[in-house]
Amino acid sequence: MSVKAKYQAVLDLGQELAIKGGDVSEEGGILKIKGEAATPYEKNILWDKIKEIGGQSPSDIKANITVGDDSVYHRHTVKSGESLSKIAKHYYGDAMKYKQIFEANTNILKNPDLIHPDQELVIPNL
Repeated sequence: MSVKAKYQAVLDLGQELAIKGGDVSEEGGILKIKGEAATPYEKNILWDKIKEIGGQSPSDIKANITVGDDSVYHRHTVKSGESLSKIAKHYYGDAMKYKQIFEANTNILKNPDLIHPDQELVIPNL
């Protein structure tokens, strides 16, 4: 199996995330990936996928993923049925961090228990 085939799920994820300036090449059995993720969250999920396939320190892939907007961790569009605690659990692994999301969005939110579908929330760097 080629290295590119091995990491095809990473390349597919990069397309799904619309990584900008994506460049992929294979040299001497090493896959080289370069591109720009929109946010640190997107960069992290790309790296998580790389580690899922290649282990903690894969030697057959070199990835240079930069971040376009590191002023926030991510920007999240609210879906029906979501709450700030559910969103906090997704991004931080801790539902109680909903308070930080609320504080980062007081310009559009007045009550942490009242969010609406299609609102775009800032998910702050912690």
